[in-house]
Amino acid sequence: MNNFYSLRDNRVISKKEKSKSDFLKGAKDGLPITLGYIPVSFTFGLMAVNGGIPIWMAILISLTNLTSAGQFAGANLIIANASIFEIMLTTFVINIRYMLMSLSLSQKISPETSLVKRCLMAFGITDEIFTVASLEEKEITFAYMMGLTICPYFGWALGTTLGAMITSLLPETLQSSMGIALYAMFIALIVPSAKKSKSALIVVIVAVLMSCIFELLPCMKLISGGWSIIITTIIAATIGAIIFPRKDD
Repeated sequence: MNNFYSLRDNRVISKKEKSKSDFLKGAKDGLPITLGYIPVSFTFGLMAVNGGIPIWMAILISLTNLTSAGQFAGANLIIANASIFEIMLTTFVINIRYMLMSLSLSQKISPETSLVKRCLMAFGITDEIFTVASLEEKEITFAYMMGLTICPYFGWALGTTLGAMITSLLPETLQSSMGIALYAMFIALIVPSAKKSKSALIVVIVAVLMSCIFELLPCMKLISGGWSIIITTIIAATIGAIIFPRKDD
């Protein structure tokens, strides 16, 4: 009987240690994302408060929405006194790509993960967090995703708070230039993977070409930014799957 309880206690301790290890690894992987989010959300705080949105509301938006493009678009519509339906539709179209990301990552998480945990994991999915998580070779655990999400989440809220509080202290040119940090960080995440994997490189090239088509062709400009991202993602992923099919173990 004592041996039974000893084995059970060891399994419990081992599970806790693994969860702690996964959480710390996720937090470590999420630190670069956090550092990139702070200046971008700082710009969001500046823009929101300069547009007339109260400081507390700008901070609340960042606490309940972990999305850059969606927040900037939504805040601009709020400032422009757009209707609630227009705000909802626009943010839905822009953020619908996260559904694809969630579906992709769902293939890498444990089947025993509860619905509540899956919802918490889905809330934290952003472009950058999805990129880091998708590059993880092992099975994605709830502890790892929480560690990967928590630092960027609070970093995003911190940047918004700082931007909202000191909105009048920076010149407009500096406010605008800080928004480029998000794109620089995303490129820094993509390049190493593209250098190591031929399939990733092809997918990146196809995505870039599709983005250029949507941006340069006049007829394509009728498609909203959110839908262009969705279409580009589907086409690039499909071409990658056809050219480089995943082989079974």
